[in-house]
Amino acid sequence: MPTSFATAGAAVTASTPTPAAPTPLTYRDAGVDIDAGNELVERIKPLVKRSFRPEVMGGLGGFGALFDLSGKYREPVLVSGTDGVGTKLKLAQQLGRHDTIGIDLVGMCVNDVLVQGAEPLFFLDYFATGKLDIETTVAVVGGIARGCEMAGCALIGGETAEMPDMYPAGEYDLAGFTVGAVEKSQLLDGSKVQAGDVLIGIASSGPHSNGYSLIRRIYDRAGRPGDVDVGGEKLIDALMAPTALYVKPILELLRGDEGTHRIHAMAHITGGGITENIIRVIPDGLGLEIAASAIVLPPVFDWLQREGAVPRDEMWRTFNCGVGFVLVVAAADVAATGIELDRLGLAHRPIGEVVPSAGGERVHIG
Repeated sequence: MPTSFATAGAAVTASTPTPAAPTPLTYRDAGVDIDAGNELVERIKPLVKRSFRPEVMGGLGGFGALFDLSGKYREPVLVSGTDGVGTKLKLAQQLGRHDTIGIDLVGMCVNDVLVQGAEPLFFLDYFATGKLDIETTVAVVGGIARGCEMAGCALIGGETAEMPDMYPAGEYDLAGFTVGAVEKSQLLDGSKVQAGDVLIGIASSGPHSNGYSLIRRIYDRAGRPGDVDVGGEKLIDALMAPTALYVKPILELLRGDEGTHRIHAMAHITGGGITENIIRVIPDGLGLEIAASAIVLPPVFDWLQREGAVPRDEMWRTFNCGVGFVLVVAAADVAATGIELDRLGLAHRPIGEVVPSAGGERVHIG
């Protein structure tokens, strides 16, 4: 007959089997592969280094990225921006096109800080996924690095997060952050804008990274006809064309003779389209008269409007409709600005003017 003894008020017999030791677990067992993360860093180092500027101090791998501003500006004003690429990311993942979505990410951020005349200095990215796929991640980060090169800013850091159970297999998320600088005396804040100023629209490269929830709905309803011709290229190529980067040519324009005096304000046409973005840089008491005839839809937008039966007003408040960036200049400076834009290779056309506004609707497309 087995003897028994009491422990903390519970009777335990000597014949009770000892519980088996739990199987040891590692971070890899939980779904996070540190070795893969280290391999990724080594793979992207040469891609990232190509974007470095002389002001970058140190390399990748530190806890904080260093950037030396001394000697470059007298009265620097820092301008920051952060953004993503919307559901264009979903389309990129469905198509397996990961090499240009990073350019979109850079474009959405640096074009924003450019609006105030700032030169983008450096960029940080955030990449999150459920399970790290090194080839996909290298392609995405490679696109970010290439976008930074094109914009002249340094990719000096970021975060790659492997988070099991947070994302379905094959999916990832992206976010970007940039910091730029401009001399205080050259800051563009819209204060110079006056009635009679002319809006010069600069061509976009396509939908950029806005309106893709509607684009995907139209594309799916049409049966995903990726090979259909739109203006001499495949529809899917037109939809996935990376966001135009306006930084280098516009900064050259601003730094030229009388450049900062000639440009009164600028606008990046992103979410909200033509009707909701230009007005953001127009002072109270003024409005916009935009010429509908000047907004000629490029083939990809024409296809979207027809296939989606999208009303005209909805097109203007959802998409850039072929106008990715806008300059606000005095009427007397339109011709000289146009000559410079031609020299810089930027397609452009006047699309409207600034008018007095006594209240109510401030944007009229007539």
